[in-house]
Amino acid sequence: MKLKLLKFKSVKSTNDKAIKFIQTGKHSSGIIFSENQTKGKGTMGKKWVSKKGNIFISIFFKVKFTKIKIHNFLIINAKIIKKILQPYILNTIKIKKPNDLLIKGKKVCGILQEVIEYNNEKFLVTGIGINSKVNPNEKNFHSTSLKLHSDKQINNIHIVSQIKNIYEIFLKEFYQNNYNLIKTKYI
Repeated sequence: MKLKLLKFKSVKSTNDKAIKFIQTGKHSSGIIFSENQTKGKGTMGKKWVSKKGNIFISIFFKVKFTKIKIHNFLIINAKIIKKILQPYILNTIKIKKPNDLLIKGKKVCGILQEVIEYNNEKFLVTGIGINSKVNPNEKNFHSTSLKLHSDKQINNIHIVSQIKNIYEIFLKEFYQNNYNLIKTKYI
């Protein structure tokens, strides 16, 4: 399944932008990618500190929670993003359940999932914020960036392209109901 990459200079929230696309019927799946995010969302009503230069995306698609439950998508999303980011850094990325990726105990990536219903269909919207180049360095917010732990060039467009490719493969397997492969490969 191909995911259309929808690029923006600035949005309030990539998740909110994805939800608007779904609710207006413009797109039922895709990836929102913005260079800037002014009101990023975190879990439990927290805000995601979005520093310009980092990666802000939301992946959205139709979903039926039959064989794969919503909490399994949290695991799948964290493992996919970890697999993509790990080659960029010298240290090990750890998953802090349910939705954070850490380097040396500091957050480098946050993942927020929202399920919305539109026209009797459910959609999963997964927001991913990656501190690729800039460390938010906010009070009481222990964070880091890929750049601080890497000896490689960090290219946001390349990382987003990798995310797009892996999610297209995953969604093809998902829509083909290949749950055994998904469980072995991602969960």
